[in-house]
Amino acid sequence: MSPQLFETLLGWAMTRPMFDLLVKGMWETVVMTGVSGALSFVIGLPLALILVTTDKGGIFQNLLINRSLGWLVNALRSVPFIILLVAAIPLTRLIVGTAIGIGAAIVPLTLAAAPYFARVAEVSLREVDRALIDAARAMGATRMTILRDVLIPEALPGIVSGFTVTMVTLIGASAMAGAVGAGGLGDIAIRYGYQRFETVIMVAVVIILIVMVSIMQWAGDALARRIDHR
Repeated sequence: MSPQLFETLLGWAMTRPMFDLLVKGMWETVVMTGVSGALSFVIGLPLALILVTTDKGGIFQNLLINRSLGWLVNALRSVPFIILLVAAIPLTRLIVGTAIGIGAAIVPLTLAAAPYFARVAEVSLREVDRALIDAARAMGATRMTILRDVLIPEALPGIVSGFTVTMVTLIGASAMAGAVGAGGLGDIAIRYGYQRFETVIMVAVVIILIVMVSIMQWAGDALARRIDHR
């Protein structure tokens, strides 16, 4: 949707400064979601691989590592995001030097999304046909070769679909982060839509979030289908 069309739809109910504020909030949400999503993928996929390969019968079987890491992932996943936002403030200050703004929001967003994506990716990795792994072993493939050429390629469509769900979840979480001054669309919705009773602003934020989620879901589904048909 072009800025001109969006502004026309809102009509005279919204001033130019408010429109600019929405554009700024949308950009901040994109940055928060994009950076935390990338970090979640970089952290979450290795976690999923470790959880699968160190489990009983895995190619790197180590039950101590598997159980310890599984407990940590479950512990992070069990904390509601709004509580995690507050609990992670000391860590956020240590990493970025402040507890407010989009930079500060990336830390708790990543902490919440990485273990979530790890579990989603783990499901896809466990669905890889065991016979393929056994066949690779019989042909003399090393464990790293099995990991690189069998496990990840076979599970890739499911991993992409799982990452899409994670990104959609992150969009909602980034809006929630506005409650603690993280910026973005959530902050605008709270400050103007809720506290100042600006109904048009609230409706505009909801519409933008719906559009963002729809685009993200469509793109992820399209990519997963393309990979699956190769």
